[in-house]
Amino acid sequence: MLFYVLFGILLLLFEGIQRICLNVFGYNAHKKSVGLVNGLFLVCLSVLGTIFHFRIAGEIPKNVPIIIVSNHQSLWDIPPIIWFLRKLHPKFISKKELGKGIPTVSYNLRKGGSVLIDRKNPVQATREIKKVAEYITETNRSVVIFPEGTRSRDGIPKKFHRKGLITLFENAPDAYVLPISINNSWKLQRYGMFPIPMFTRLTFYVHPAIKVSDFDSEGLIDKVEVLIKSRIISAGK
Repeated sequence: MLFYVLFGILLLLFEGIQRICLNVFGYNAHKKSVGLVNGLFLVCLSVLGTIFHFRIAGEIPKNVPIIIVSNHQSLWDIPPIIWFLRKLHPKFISKKELGKGIPTVSYNLRKGGSVLIDRKNPVQATREIKKVAEYITETNRSVVIFPEGTRSRDGIPKKFHRKGLITLFENAPDAYVLPISINNSWKLQRYGMFPIPMFTRLTFYVHPAIKVSDFDSEGLIDKVEVLIKSRIISAGK
């Protein structure tokens, strides 16, 4: 119960804090507030005995656009990425339904540089992905894409959809891809939001960065998909 109380307080509190930070102090203050609340989300999960192991293999390039590509197991994939990679200013390609109704989360998706796509409207989705590719190129920030399209409910990775990745690669040719393999976050949501199991160990393995221009788009997708899936533990282990 303590987790839900703390989590709810953070969602409500940082809805207001974000608005003040962005509207009064600007982007950098808002970015720090987003990083802070996601770090506190991890503290909340630690109340349940959740352990996070975030390993970065190799040096992440600086002052370049970054495309973070990851498998997707639950909503709990997101706070660790935001917190541990906060220096990269991660933005997200998210479904439009998340842009409303969730305190703190929806506001950040609408106002923090992320894009919301309509999965039933390929033209709109491609336009928004192109926009965020141009954004990270101009700012040397990062964007997160989950190419499975939806989360795996049992930890078994789904086949990658290619259109979004190709759009990013073509419109951010100077970027580097940062593949991430996530394990066990699906266990936190195996019953939905209640109950959240205790003593779950989440692992995030950040593979060495890959320069987009060193590969053709299809070949790069093949390489990234193999890398990510090579570090995913089969469900039940």
